[in-house]
Amino acid sequence: MDPNSRKDTPQSLKEGKKTVEQGTRIPKVRRNLLAEWTDTLLSLGLGESMLRVGTAILSLILIVAAIWLMNIFNEQVPLTARIRPALAAAPTATPSVDPSLIPPPMDTSISGILRLAVPRTNIPTRPRQDIVKYTVQSGDSVFAIAEKFGLEPQTILWGNYTTLADDPHNVQVGQELIILPTNGIYYEWLGDISFEDWAEFFGVTAQDIIDYPGNHLDPDKIGDYVNPNIEKGTWLIIPGGRREFTTWYAPIGVTREDPATARAWGPGACGPISGGNIGYGTYVWPAAKHILSGYDYSPESNHWGIDIDGETGDPIYATDAGVVVYSGWNDYGYGNMVMIDHGNDWQSLYAHLESIWVSCGESVGQGQTIAAMGSTGKSSGSHLHFEIMHGTYKVNPWNFLPPP
Repeated sequence: MDPNSRKDTPQSLKEGKKTVEQGTRIPKVRRNLLAEWTDTLLSLGLGESMLRVGTAILSLILIVAAIWLMNIFNEQVPLTARIRPALAAAPTATPSVDPSLIPPPMDTSISGILRLAVPRTNIPTRPRQDIVKYTVQSGDSVFAIAEKFGLEPQTILWGNYTTLADDPHNVQVGQELIILPTNGIYYEWLGDISFEDWAEFFGVTAQDIIDYPGNHLDPDKIGDYVNPNIEKGTWLIIPGGRREFTTWYAPIGVTREDPATARAWGPGACGPISGGNIGYGTYVWPAAKHILSGYDYSPESNHWGIDIDGETGDPIYATDAGVVVYSGWNDYGYGNMVMIDHGNDWQSLYAHLESIWVSCGESVGQGQTIAAMGSTGKSSGSHLHFEIMHGTYKVNPWNFLPPP
């Protein structure tokens, strides 16, 4: 036996077996699940769709991350150092640009509500101080003109006595009227009495007239208020002044109890009337329409009845039963007129009629047709001027007629 040969010992055998086992062991392969899942989707034809979905999700993640980073940066930078894109992009201001027109900073730290400057500012209209002239248009009335200029109707009359003579029915198309800048009177100073007494007659003081800017008077040159240095014949605005109207309307008092007063009425006045119908004490509308044509009951404007709208020829009805005490022409501006006495000191008046269908002394019933509507006398258009009177006082017809 060769001494160089190695004798297998139990230990050597055991190590050799271990070596053989290690040399022959098959290494374990690790599975790639993502690759297998991708291969499966590709085999099913869904690879392109998954690629699009993945791209969208990645884009969304990047956008959210960018916004998050911007917020962090914005919170760390002071408010005064932040860039305002709207102002940063604007060109450098030049002398032609009004600095007040540049929008203020929109910092949330500023309390209150900010408002941009407006290039054009509406300046409130200053009160008028001088007289203006107005040409009467079709459809105008004293009331409409006064409303147009923000005045009281009586101011239109008191400013135009030479044209209107205190009669609102004298307004005619084409007339040129004086429009005062304030409510009051326009009157000529004739110098025949003390200026203080003259002012007191209109319910104001001499100082009120002299100090009013529209009169263009110099207080330092006026001198004594009793005999002021104001040229005679000067027309002056009397602000807040008032006066009584000149009586232009027909006298009242034609009744069965006192017929003699009819002598003051003119051609249409009836003689003494006795007997006849007595009214019920209630009233109906004297025309088909129950609306105004422009003039209302206004003692302040010297208008003592209501003007009811309508067309020429429309029927006029007796507002209550009674007897006719006036039928014909009237010389005081009413034109063709009818007056009915209802007894107990009550009368009704119908003016500017086109034609009259009743005669003196005739008894009429409530609602009976007595005339046709027209525009005779001092009238600017077809309508019925209607009055109700009790004794010597002209009452407001609205208080006695039924609702329109």
